[in-house]
Amino acid sequence: MPASVKGGVGARIAYYRSVVRPKMTQQQLADAACVALGTIRKIERGERGVSDATLEAIANAIGIDPARLRADRGPAHTAVHAALPALSASIAAYDMPQDGPTRSLNELSAAVEQAAGWRLSAQYTRLVRQLPDLLTELSRAYHQAPGHQRQELAGLMVRAYRSADAVAYKFGALDLSARLIELMRWATPETGDPLLAASVAYVRTETFFAAHAHATGLRALEQALDTAPAPTKPSEIAARGALHMRAAVIAGRDRNPSAAATHLDGARSLADHVTEGVYYGTAFGPDSVRVHEVSVAVSLGDEHVGRALDVAGAWKPPSSLPAERRSGFYIELARAQLWSGLGDDAFESLKVARRIAPQHTREHPWVREDTATLRRLKRSDAETLTAFAEWCAAT
Repeated sequence: MPASVKGGVGARIAYYRSVVRPKMTQQQLADAACVALGTIRKIERGERGVSDATLEAIANAIGIDPARLRADRGPAHTAVHAALPALSASIAAYDMPQDGPTRSLNELSAAVEQAAGWRLSAQYTRLVRQLPDLLTELSRAYHQAPGHQRQELAGLMVRAYRSADAVAYKFGALDLSARLIELMRWATPETGDPLLAASVAYVRTETFFAAHAHATGLRALEQALDTAPAPTKPSEIAARGALHMRAAVIAGRDRNPSAAATHLDGARSLADHVTEGVYYGTAFGPDSVRVHEVSVAVSLGDEHVGRALDVAGAWKPPSSLPAERRSGFYIELARAQLWSGLGDDAFESLKVARRIAPQHTREHPWVREDTATLRRLKRSDAETLTAFAEWCAAT
């Protein structure tokens, strides 16, 4: 939300109602949120307060995280970090969950899909509030289910663990992230789904990034490529292509330009045979490969950085790509611009990343590092840059 939009929660609701989701009237919002029209009007005028339940309903109707609407909202990392112990406790008892109610398989599937959508749109505060109870319920359902349902429930558990891992990894809880990945690997064989196994291999690369074990991570991905199904159907093509994209990036981090180019070529070739979309929780297609071209160029550094600028000069990620991936593109581009002496352009890219996915941008370590560097180097627009640095806690 632009800094120029002042006021409390009512002003924020009015802003997102009219701008983030154009032409949404007060009546449409009231209908979607199951809140009286008069209540919406009074809240927007600042004539009455709003309960947490009503705020959640309004945010869901607009399609944003409730944290964006709070007039007294604190940094997203505060809410997420406060919820991480509950997330940790929910997986500690994965094999002996507490007794309680369990929804139907269809309802659980819908809840897991909703969580995946929040992950892809980088709505981490919303995600972390729901996940502990969902993970507990899935474990309970899995251990209580008859044999013929356990396979599907195991798949739902893997997908839910992946959403939880996104929060843990992005917010620096690396031990928790590693535990979640191991649980994904534990549950995957039960699903009997080789494409889900490929998805888990993709996510597992985070542990190698975190440990700076890039060569080992590259070997793990190449082993996953060896065992992945032959790419005939779109889902199989996308699974293999996603592994190539990931391998290209980690090869770049390993400063292995030959392997990076080989895997990027593999991803590009496969992307020509599918439409851009989300397959098994990972976006893949021609646009995603272009995003990874920038990432690989930045990972390789030095003379390769110019390639990132070339890609960005001729193309921008479309709004149809998941917010997390689009914001990542601009974060990577900002680093390439900064290294190329384009400080103003780098700051503009960081601001674009913030507009697309504020929580993802604020928690990205490169954003803090590059903002701190810009503060040391930049002389113009110092006030705006300082405000940005305070927002992302750059030192």
